[in-house]
Amino acid sequence: MVKQLIIGDAMNELKSTRRILEQLPEEHMAWKPHDKSMTLGGLTTHLINVLNWQIAIFLYPEFDLASVPNRRIALERREDVLEEFDANVAKLEKLISECDETTLGEEWTLRSGDHIILRQPRALALRTFGISHMVHHRAQLGVYFRLLDIPVPGFYGPSADELGK
Repeated sequence: MVKQLIIGDAMNELKSTRRILEQLPEEHMAWKPHDKSMTLGGLTTHLINVLNWQIAIFLYPEFDLASVPNRRIALERREDVLEEFDANVAKLEKLISECDETTLGEEWTLRSGDHIILRQPRALALRTFGISHMVHHRAQLGVYFRLLDIPVPGFYGPSADELGK
């Protein structure tokens, strides 16, 4: 039962995330709302990286942020974003479906070199470091879209754009 709840939760959030990615405005991928903000393309690419990290939760007992490059080159084309997103969703869905509740309960560690950021059961790490992290950045994309006057899809019901308000 726990596994089914996790799968349903993850798949619903991934479906909602894809909805906003389908509307990426390629002409604005270099835009950012503030000097301290990521570009739209950078934020989108980070969202893809968060999905890569969700996969890592199931592949490895720990993930060391110090071992990955700080920034990858921002994706610029909607097609490339969706292609990588869909491929990673398929990998994640397969990993979740193949694991058992024992695996979900195993300890997983996020670190940066010697500094331990979090140590949690895999299921909790997927929810906090994976899904909640993805939802946070998906919401940021919604703000970017709003500032660019691009319709924002609804995630937990219709958005103002979908209601015509």
